[in-house]
Amino acid sequence: MSTSESLRNNQPEPKTAPGAEPGTPEGKRTLNRAILGSALGNAVEWFDYGVYGYLTIFMAVNFFGSEEGDGGLGVTLTLATLALSFLVRPLGGIILGPLGDKVGRQKVMVLTVMMMTLATGAIGLLPTLQTVGALAPVLLLLCRLVQGFSAGGEYGGAAVYMAESAPDRRRGFLGSFLEFGTTVGFMLAAVVCTTLITVAGEQAVQDGLWRIPFLLTIPLGLTALWIRTRLGEAPVFSEASAQHETTRSPLRHVIVHNWRQILVLAGFVVLLNVAFYLILGYMPTYLSGQLGHSTAQGNWMLVGIMALMLVAIPPMGALSDRVGRKPLLLAAAAGYALLSVPAIMLLGIPNLLLQFVGLAVLGLLLVVLVSSVSSTLPALFPTAVRYSGFAIGYNFSTAFFAGPSQTVANQLIETTGNQLVPGWYMAIAGVIGFVSILCMRETSQATLRGEELPGLPESTGLPSLRHVELNREDARARREAFHSA
Repeated sequence: MSTSESLRNNQPEPKTAPGAEPGTPEGKRTLNRAILGSALGNAVEWFDYGVYGYLTIFMAVNFFGSEEGDGGLGVTLTLATLALSFLVRPLGGIILGPLGDKVGRQKVMVLTVMMMTLATGAIGLLPTLQTVGALAPVLLLLCRLVQGFSAGGEYGGAAVYMAESAPDRRRGFLGSFLEFGTTVGFMLAAVVCTTLITVAGEQAVQDGLWRIPFLLTIPLGLTALWIRTRLGEAPVFSEASAQHETTRSPLRHVIVHNWRQILVLAGFVVLLNVAFYLILGYMPTYLSGQLGHSTAQGNWMLVGIMALMLVAIPPMGALSDRVGRKPLLLAAAAGYALLSVPAIMLLGIPNLLLQFVGLAVLGLLLVVLVSSVSSTLPALFPTAVRYSGFAIGYNFSTAFFAGPSQTVANQLIETTGNQLVPGWYMAIAGVIGFVSILCMRETSQATLRGEELPGLPESTGLPSLRHVELNREDARARREAFHSA
């Protein structure tokens, strides 16, 4: 090696402004690890929720003494256990969100995936009602409470970390891989559970094989944990810390100064998670327990829908970078308000093709929502309180509105006999989401750096491509100023 080459190799790499495209091979590898670490941990979380949803009827028999497993009280109690775990999510958000704004996103992400893995794996080892009596559902609830607490920081941390690591101009595309991981987790749960039911039979699963999917979380979670321990801190947060733009009391600061953004986020999350949990979480129980379809048939239809979603999520995320987040989100909200009830009606028709069409309509609208959510919601807050604001708004909304949706829908069907309840539930959520999206700023292409809210104040209301172009110009000017400083 020549002397000039040696000197050149020993020179430090030029600084890259947060939000800029990585200019070196190492920078690109760091970005890829950030995406993988965020997405994989999120996949583990939603694999657990998916497994619980697909095995609800078997959990009802083993933990609540359901003899019929036909959508009655045992299933409602099983879903209520899941709903109770959502009630501790705000506690997780209140503790883990501000912690992430103080010590960093990466450290909290390591903690959440560790807690989640241990709690989910423990469910696969629990004794049943037939073995220890009433202690069994209590132990199940304790495991789910730990999961709920960790989930209070997991999704917000992963979304914020990914948004703050991604380049401004590709935040929608790269951020969509967080929801890609979510869908992979649900789809993996569907494949594992449905294959188990198909191969071993429902009786064998009920007798003990239901434990296998929960135990599979352990190797998945350990893999995610290993990757996350090797991640650095998100560049936007690192810059804010270096420039002393963080706050010693993020919880107080976000409630006093950013309560409007919390309400906007919470309203949107009503739509996001009501749709998500009813379609991907409750549908297996609804199709088999309420409509009487074959368990395997309903599950495989959902696998097909999720496979189509996986194909569509990254291109839809990239589209949000070009045309803006708000046009896509408003279209999805309007779609749920108008099409949810007709789609649910199709599920009740004894025709497999029409049933698939009904699920496909709901799944397509969900793709439009989830493909840009992880790039939209973190951008509602400034860096100093981004994790806190996201975690509080997201988890309070999920706990009190979206989380109980499966339990409420199931019980309303039992009480009223109206099998269109899930459709009406999603339609109402669509209206709430539509109003919330109108109150958001357009943040596509906007920088997340600094102490100001991302996006232009005038971009609330109806969307315009001009707002995306102005965001791009502002972000470019601020990156150039960074390099010239």
